[in-house]
Amino acid sequence: MAMRDKSILSEVLPPDERVIEAVVARYQRIAPAVLRFARSIAEDEELQVRLGSQAAASAGDIVLDPRVFQAAYARSAPVTPTEVALTSALHEVVHMMTTNFEERRPVPKSWLPTPEDQAKLPLGADPEPTAEPKRLDPMGLFDFDEPGVEELLDMELNDDEPEDVAQPTLAAADQPVSLLDALNEAGGGAAEALFLSIEDARQEIQQLAPYAGVRSVLTDLYRAASPDAFREARPLGQFALACFMTIGGYSDRDMLQRRMAPHAAAALDDAAGWLDDVMRQTEPWEVAGIAIELLKIARIHQLVTPEGSKENSATQKARNEADKQAIAETVDAVRIVTPTLQDMDSYEQTRQASQSVSAEKGKKGEADHAGDPATDQLVRVSEAPTVYLPTGQGGKLIVERFPHAFRSMSMDGRDMLEQAARQWGVAQRRVSGELYPLFLANQRRGLRTGFDAGDLSPYTALLLGAGLYERMFERRDLPTRRSYGVSLLVDGSASMLQPRPTRGGRKAPWALAAATLGAWTLARLCDELQIEFEVALFNRSFVAKDDDTEASYNSRRADATGALRRSQGGNAERLTRTVNHYLLKSFDDRWRQAEDSLAGLFFMAADPQDAARKVRLDRTGGPPLSMFEKAANVDEYNLAYAAKRLAARHVRHRIIVVLADGMTRGSVNDLAECAHEVELGGATVLGIGIGDDTVRAAYSRHQIVEAPETLAAAMVDGVRSSLLKTLAGTAGDGWWLQASRSTAPAGPTSFAQTMRSINA
Repeated sequence: MAMRDKSILSEVLPPDERVIEAVVARYQRIAPAVLRFARSIAEDEELQVRLGSQAAASAGDIVLDPRVFQAAYARSAPVTPTEVALTSALHEVVHMMTTNFEERRPVPKSWLPTPEDQAKLPLGADPEPTAEPKRLDPMGLFDFDEPGVEELLDMELNDDEPEDVAQPTLAAADQPVSLLDALNEAGGGAAEALFLSIEDARQEIQQLAPYAGVRSVLTDLYRAASPDAFREARPLGQFALACFMTIGGYSDRDMLQRRMAPHAAAALDDAAGWLDDVMRQTEPWEVAGIAIELLKIARIHQLVTPEGSKENSATQKARNEADKQAIAETVDAVRIVTPTLQDMDSYEQTRQASQSVSAEKGKKGEADHAGDPATDQLVRVSEAPTVYLPTGQGGKLIVERFPHAFRSMSMDGRDMLEQAARQWGVAQRRVSGELYPLFLANQRRGLRTGFDAGDLSPYTALLLGAGLYERMFERRDLPTRRSYGVSLLVDGSASMLQPRPTRGGRKAPWALAAATLGAWTLARLCDELQIEFEVALFNRSFVAKDDDTEASYNSRRADATGALRRSQGGNAERLTRTVNHYLLKSFDDRWRQAEDSLAGLFFMAADPQDAARKVRLDRTGGPPLSMFEKAANVDEYNLAYAAKRLAARHVRHRIIVVLADGMTRGSVNDLAECAHEVELGGATVLGIGIGDDTVRAAYSRHQIVEAPETLAAAMVDGVRSSLLKTLAGTAGDGWWLQASRSTAPAGPTSFAQTMRSINA
């Protein structure tokens, strides 16, 4: 096997790196360079380059279709992914800016077939008549001896009738038409396809000439694909591809002719002068005229399908379509296909899209994306972080702020929180209990007196005489102040809102409500102890934005889903039902800023029917309740991401609490490996399962709860116990290893006390 100095692109780029979201993410990294390139060529500092599901080009705006980039990564060429990303983006910008066939002119007479052209048709063709058919002598129709003949001779003969019939055709030929319409009228679909291919090459060699690196990557891409294209093509397709490669300077004529059929190679020799002339043209109409001449050469060398002797309109249409496909399929197998230069329909759609697409204007200087829901979702997924598990598996995780529209339900939520806390026996005042004095003492032990060895104040002698010098050094030598961080992950799927049995025998949707109450109580605990704290919900559905309402969320979801199904096919499901991580309260947020959102969430979780009724009355202002879809979660990605965020905080002790009501739809083994890896990194991971024993297999520290009062208490008592253990610095069994001792006192409120208060 021959050695290669470079790796083949298809070998170095795995399939998961060629999916559309990975392609868009790679483009986003080079978007600023593409924008500067486009502005320098257009000499327009206001120009915007965007991504969109429909390519478009207009004054001041260029919208690129990311599917063009994706197709480029399917090549087997000795180039790198970075080279393909930059080259394909610059290639698209050049063609989108340069291609404009809107000028209207009459069809040049030189484009229309002449009698000499018809005489050069191959054998078997049906040449058109070159002379007018001989007319009958009207004088021979009359007998001059009959009476009344002379009166008939005085009548004006209607010799202008044939001219009157032909007159509309001549007048229509003088009417200005678009370039592509003129080509179709003069040479059919083959002329159009041949013109688009050589115009593609002309734009590239003229516009990209100063950029040798881009040209070299295109050369590698085209040369790698050309052998197979020549092998599979008809002679007409070989001729068109050879014209494209020659004009673009991607290959020399001798090398191309060795791959072509003999009569196609001879046609390329005859076309050499016209191909050289293409490189000097600046007007598309002039290039189109050369395409007509090249098609004439192809007809002379019998590359074009000959006309039949008795050909009807349907047969003629099929023949023209076959020639068009022979050219288009062969050239498109090699070049990077740009929508504006693919065919007439694609060009028209691109021009119309420039008027119909509503682009969101960003700040000057930004490379933004088109403002359609499909592309917005596509870019969102591509920009999402990729989370890697200890097993090596990776996946996208979309991180968003929790929708602030839930704050509209905060007043009702606060009232229900107080009622639930009393009913379930969860303390809401002095939550920290016995931990508060311990934490206060711990913090004081790390404080300094304010005097150090270099203090030269006039009171130094008094301090030394009073014996403070020794105390001062004791405090400096014992920096024992500890820092803590707590992260709470709550399952946010619709199953958490389903009615569940309670201790009283009735069913109620208590899972998410109890989890929210626990989060609220933990927030108070951490706020009292000045501990860094974060709360996040995770689910798998169409991701909501922080400013979404019920109306805007459903509208975006419907639009994006429909558009992605049309453009991405089977990938639409993966792009719309994403793994999401919603931050209710981040580490940097103040607790008071998150109180209203958490209270509104509790109201929705505690009484989903009433919340849904209120949202139906105000869909444009109500929170997006539809974001809680019944979908399968992938717990391990959220755990890995939360652990990464917690590890980035400068804290010595880290605690993660994961609460879910079902098995992960990823892999329980992966979840267990992830939890084990996080604990090896020094964090404590507590798993709480609501009526599900999956936590036994996934978490070494776990507890299963069956009632709301035990769920909220388990969350608070588990964190309190972990904090107490780190303060004491001693080992021992915690609550997570002693699930059977759940009735033992554990802080201010034990499970047994909770049950007694409820029964009372």
